[in-house]
Amino acid sequence: MIDKNSPLPIYSQIEEYIKERIEKGELKPGDVLPPEREYAEQFDVSRMTIRQAINNLVNDGLIYRKKGSGTFIAEKKFEQPLQGLTSFTEDMKGRGLTPSSKLLSFELIPASANIAAVLHISEYTPVYEIKRIRMADNTPMALETCYISANLIKGLTEEIINQSLYQYIEEKLQLEIGEATQVIESALANDLEVELLKINDGDPILLIERCTYLKNGTPFEIVRSSYRADRYKFTSKLKR
Repeated sequence: MIDKNSPLPIYSQIEEYIKERIEKGELKPGDVLPPEREYAEQFDVSRMTIRQAINNLVNDGLIYRKKGSGTFIAEKKFEQPLQGLTSFTEDMKGRGLTPSSKLLSFELIPASANIAAVLHISEYTPVYEIKRIRMADNTPMALETCYISANLIKGLTEEIINQSLYQYIEEKLQLEIGEATQVIESALANDLEVELLKINDGDPILLIERCTYLKNGTPFEIVRSSYRADRYKFTSKLKR
């Protein structure tokens, strides 16, 4: 399988070999990767060459190391295109997955100065505060907090937000959703995120803050989410 006379570096060939086994399902998420020594003997190469291949696969997110336990095959990441505005529910259904949420709290609260400024409302105006865990096929994907203008998006109930908020807004309230602005940054998971997203202490997460607008330009929603970086990645198509 390894051609030592090929212009392609040996570590790259070993990378491709392991990738192929993952793609074919011979190595499944959660499986332990054979130790470096075993690969070194199999391919008759140095352990440093194997380590280079393994490091590249770790950097690509295909495998991960767990201190004291070994190297494991990672779960496949969900790709989220940055073009187009969809809800979490719509996005997961489009992937053939079953979306669900675990509601942590649902309250009507007075808007803080910061929330009011973003939603273009007066301070202390009522807003819905919704905290929930977003899941796909019962796997926690994100910890989400929403702030929604209660005077604009009326009649919200737990039943509605457990289904599809955007569908309720467009079909029941007959309001047209237009666009959103979104900021993404990386961080390390805090204690609450570790507990609720079932990840390890110090794991990376993607922090996303989005403000969503109706077609007439009125902001109606702020969403602050902590996504599991081991299960999610964002893609965009750029044109010159």
